[in-house]
Amino acid sequence: MTQENRTAVTVVGLGLMGAALAEAFIAAGHPTTVWNRSADKVAPLVDLGASPGRTVTEAVRASPLVVACLSSYDATLQALAPAASELRGRTLVTLNSGTPAGARGMQSWASGHGARFLDGAVKNVPPAVGLPDTLLYYGGDRAVFDEHEATLRALGGDTVHLGDAPDLAALYETAVGVPLLPALLGFFEGAALLRERGLDAGSMVRYSVKWLEMIASVLPRLADEIDRGDYTDPLSTVGTFHEGIAHDREIAADGPVDIAWREPMNGLLERAVAEGLRDQSVAALYELLRKPAPAA
Repeated sequence: MTQENRTAVTVVGLGLMGAALAEAFIAAGHPTTVWNRSADKVAPLVDLGASPGRTVTEAVRASPLVVACLSSYDATLQALAPAASELRGRTLVTLNSGTPAGARGMQSWASGHGARFLDGAVKNVPPAVGLPDTLLYYGGDRAVFDEHEATLRALGGDTVHLGDAPDLAALYETAVGVPLLPALLGFFEGAALLRERGLDAGSMVRYSVKWLEMIASVLPRLADEIDRGDYTDPLSTVGTFHEGIAHDREIAADGPVDIAWREPMNGLLERAVAEGLRDQSVAALYELLRKPAPAA
């Protein structure tokens, strides 16, 4: 398929991820127009074959499909505001961070200016954009997704439509993203323990990966327990994790690393035991997370 047969795309926002999106569209043969508030990020993409938009209005006018990748919905609204009248009849796809409420507000703004709307999320790092197994998911009108699916697949081969609600990608982005920082903090704490002994953090990567693979392997079972509300056949109990609190506090007493970030999790385990969940699956912690803790 020649470039002339491929949908023209405009990419607004050329940070690390936005630039990667533009590069993927260019590599797939889509006529690509780019715009960024700071023009210095435009030149490298022009060298690859992109067309520069001198203004955001000109950039939006250039393509039927506009992909915005900024830091937040507010930043996207601010960037696109001067071009709002040009959105009529076009499709706007947002790939920024934010809340489900932010996505709903963005959809309302876009439709109010005559644009069709999809909200999405890239579930990988910028260098992975365009690879066959890179996951992106979208929420919004299925007909709009179907029309542009082939173009959006240039960004990643694992491209999924979650449903017609415009906030589903933001909802899943929030839900799926929750484990990231705790997992990284756990890795960093482990690195601190090893470095205190003069060992390289890199020496534990292989073992950490295996541990994360084990966690991934049990997620379907834990999700099933939550969906059924049955925690009576555990792989691992709340009590097992609760017993580890003493080990945490012993490490803290030795003082080589700061593990205070774990105290709220330990408090949740103590609350679970107090509520009689010691012998239930650790997935029973879900029941505590879905309701507020009693007032002190």
